[in-house]
Amino acid sequence: MALVLGIETSCDETAVGIVDGRKLLANVISSSVDQHARFGGVVPEVASRAHLEAMPQVIKQALNDAGVNLKDIDAVAVTAGPGLIGALLIGVSSASALALALDKPLYGVNHLSAHIAVDQLDSDKKSVPTISLLVSGGHSSILKVNNLATDVEVMGSTIDDAAGEAFDKIARVMGLGFPGGPVIDKQAQLGDPNFVEFPRGLTSPADQSIHQYNFSFSGLKTAVARYIAQTPDHKKADVAASFQEAVVDVLLSKSLAACQESGIDNLVIAGGVAANSRLRSLASQRCEKLKINLSIPPGNLCTDNGAMVAALGSMAIAQGIRPSQIGLGADSAASMSRVIW
Repeated sequence: MALVLGIETSCDETAVGIVDGRKLLANVISSSVDQHARFGGVVPEVASRAHLEAMPQVIKQALNDAGVNLKDIDAVAVTAGPGLIGALLIGVSSASALALALDKPLYGVNHLSAHIAVDQLDSDKKSVPTISLLVSGGHSSILKVNNLATDVEVMGSTIDDAAGEAFDKIARVMGLGFPGGPVIDKQAQLGDPNFVEFPRGLTSPADQSIHQYNFSFSGLKTAVARYIAQTPDHKKADVAASFQEAVVDVLLSKSLAACQESGIDNLVIAGGVAANSRLRSLASQRCEKLKINLSIPPGNLCTDNGAMVAALGSMAIAQGIRPSQIGLGADSAASMSRVIW
């Protein structure tokens, strides 16, 4: 069992988590989302400065919450990519400095794999082959996970907007604010998901032959924006619910098809969009019907956090994977093939 401190700074959350093997001890997040809200999206330079200012206090708070001292830490893990390059470098530099000062091993980890790894915390789940639906502000992918630390195959991904990005853009069109996911989810609970039948991207027979497990939300975004412009008396709740239903339907239809066609009866849904209430409830219903084992991390561990980084670092240690070099670089466009740096 290793006591691992994980640092996450890929976007607008400065986050530090501490785990002891699979046991979660601390998960502290300082978000700069309020500083970005007036721009309708994350401003990289603002995010980087916020990370720099928040890092010392977030580390201190995580240690206090876990009831440990820095000298107790066995290893340091950090998100090395993908993400905003300036933001990533703040985290990587901080982690390298800590590891060097403590003379402890450093693990640079993949942000996307970490989202899946967090599902292992506070559980005795066995690492078995699984299909993972990874949905966030910047990524929407279907993955075949044989070994999360060493063997992850991308079955499909978005060819334009990610699901979370589509939520943000539609929320902006509707004047609901930023970030879009939570506000649309809240509005949708008051509306009729069948009020407007918006398009499901890449689901036609012709598209399926080429993009069986890929996603596209740009056409949906255009359809919703056009409907709003042509229907001045529209009800926001109904539009939000109908838009959300279109996104969730496609995400689950393709993910469950991947489960059935691969013969894998385990599905993990991870990433910020996994906190969406409709996605969680509909996934539960459809998986139960198809006898597929469903795992979704708690809502507070779906969005970017340090616990997921520490969890993947702990997993790497348990499998005997060699640590990263002190002073490792960051890769803003890292692929799933690179799990540990």
